[in-house]
Amino acid sequence: MFIQTEQTPNPATLKFIPGRVVLEQGTADFTSLEAASGKSPLAERLFGVEGVVGVFFGHDFVTVTKEDEKEWYVMKPSILGVIMEHFTTEQPVMSGSAVVEDSDHAETPVGDGENDQVIAQIKELLDTRVRPAVAQDGGDIVFHGFEEGVVYLSMRGACAGCPSSTATLKMGIENMLRHYIPEVVEVRPAG
Repeated sequence: MFIQTEQTPNPATLKFIPGRVVLEQGTADFTSLEAASGKSPLAERLFGVEGVVGVFFGHDFVTVTKEDEKEWYVMKPSILGVIMEHFTTEQPVMSGSAVVEDSDHAETPVGDGENDQVIAQIKELLDTRVRPAVAQDGGDIVFHGFEEGVVYLSMRGACAGCPSSTATLKMGIENMLRHYIPEVVEVRPAG
């Protein structure tokens, strides 16, 4: 088994591509061993590598976030070993009872029919234009709501905590949504 690695815009996060499906659908984001415990055997094992502080699963990749003071050249062999052993022994990525996040179905405030149509347009643009690009960087974006012209989004995986995530939200995503959907006036990170 050959696992590719790619740098992400976030220097504390590295993307691992095992050459097979990691999650059939949705994403999973773990920010601690406690959060992964009982939900993902792979995430639990990755948190066993000294310095790992975050694990994110996409369709065909795993992103791992490290403590700032740790070095990738020290951690990378251990992480590769965990991922390789996990997939070659054909263990499940997620436990049977664990719920995978499906950011397509984030809860949104119910408004009038016009607001619902705007929300549908926002989700469509996020799914077709934004999510593929964000996934290339080892992350995902989740829609949280649309209220009074403001779109609320959050970044996951490599994109959460990335130095350029605010610029991505404001300059990239906000400009695109405002261009295609006149009702959108601003994009803000979900609180």
